[in-house]
Amino acid sequence: MTTACTHSSGAGKIGESLYLCEPRAINTVQDDEQTRIEQIRNGQKNVFDQVFLDFYKHLHAYAMKMLRDHDAAEEAVQNVFCRIWERRSQLKTGGYLKSFLYRSVHNECLNSLKHQKVREAFQLHRAGAEAESASLDQDLHAAELQRHLQMAIEALPEKCREVFKLSRLEQLRYHEIAASLNISVKTVENQMGKALRVLRVKLADFLPLIFALLFDRL
Repeated sequence: MTTACTHSSGAGKIGESLYLCEPRAINTVQDDEQTRIEQIRNGQKNVFDQVFLDFYKHLHAYAMKMLRDHDAAEEAVQNVFCRIWERRSQLKTGGYLKSFLYRSVHNECLNSLKHQKVREAFQLHRAGAEAESASLDQDLHAAELQRHLQMAIEALPEKCREVFKLSRLEQLRYHEIAASLNISVKTVENQMGKALRVLRVKLADFLPLIFALLFDRL
C-alpha cells in the first residue's frame, strides 16, 4: 500500500520533525480479479478465454513439477478450466483468482497422481493374473497332450511301439536299437517311419507343439 507523507517542524526545535502518513491507494489488483470473477460468473466467454491465456503457461509449468509429464500436466490444467466454465455460476474463489487457480491445479494434480497409482496397481494385478492364467492353461494343455500322446503310443503295433519308445523316450540311436532288438537298422527306420505317421494323424490337434519332439528325425 502506498502512502503520502507530510513533514512539519516543531516550533523552537530545529531539526525535530513529525511524519504524518495517510493511506491513499486501494488494492486495484484484487478489484480487477473480483471483476473478472464476476464476469466469468455471468458467462462472459471472452473474459474466461483471456484468463486461460494469461495463466495457462504458468499453471502448466506448475503442474509439470508435480506430474513430470507434459500431457498429464496439460490435461490437469484443462480439466480445471473446464470445470470452472461448466460451474461458473457457482464459482467461489475466495476473492483471489490467481491463488484459486493454482490451488485448483494443485488438487487436480494430486488426484491425477492418486489415479495413476491405482491404475499402476490394477495393471500389475492384471498382468499377474494373466500370467497365472496363461501358466495354468499351459499346464492343462501339457497334461492333455501327455495323456493323448501316451494313449497314441500304446495303441501302436507292438514292434512299432517298442522301437518308438527306445528311440524317443530312451534316446537310443538307430544302430543301438537294432543291436538291442537284434534287427537291422533298416527295420528300425521302417518301424519308426510307421510309428510317426500314425502318431501324426492321431495327434493332429497337438502337432504344432510336438512336431519338434517327435518328427524332427523324419
